[in-house]
This record gives sequence, structure tokens and C-alpha cells, in this order.
Amino acid sequence: MNIKPLADRVVIKMLEAEETTKGGIILTSAAQEKPQVAEIVAVGPGGVVDGEKVEMEVKIGDKVLISKYAGTEVKVDGVEYTILRQSEILAIVE
Repeated sequence: MNIKPLADRVVIKMLEAEETTKGGIILTSAAQEKPQVAEIVAVGPGGVVDGEKVEMEVKIGDKVLISKYAGTEVKVDGVEYTILRQSEILAIVE
């Protein structure tokens, strides 16, 4: 099944959290922070949203920085994705 976002929404897949600290300490899954860097897997067409024209500034494959609680998490074919508006993306990671 494919996910095709509408309007100014994007579908992202979270990148894995760090399992060890810089000092080499291995973290349990409970101690790991929720990752904030994700990869974009689908982009909506943009268009008019809330009366304003929105052009998409991100593309598939971009790595982005998001806030910890942004978007809506969904599970499709056993894979977890997050769907959020482009305005919820904080930055593109280069």
C-alpha cells in the first residue's frame, strides 16, 4: 500500500535513535530519546491551504528536523510513518 499525502502534508520515516552515547555507554530503549531527524518518503502537491498558497520546499529523500511531538503516527504494512504539515518541519538537515 502506498501513502499519498494531500495538500501541504508530508510523510516521513523516523531515523533510528542513537544506541550509544559519545562516551560509549549503551542505552536501553527506555533511555533513548525519540529521534528528531527523519527522512521524507512522500510529499503532497501543495496548493491553497487555509486561503494561502503553499509551495512545497521539501522533496523525497530530504532529511529533516522535526519537533518531538509533531504529526500523526501511522503504521502501514508493518512500517511506522509520521504524517505532518510542511509547516511543522523545523529545518532541512544537510
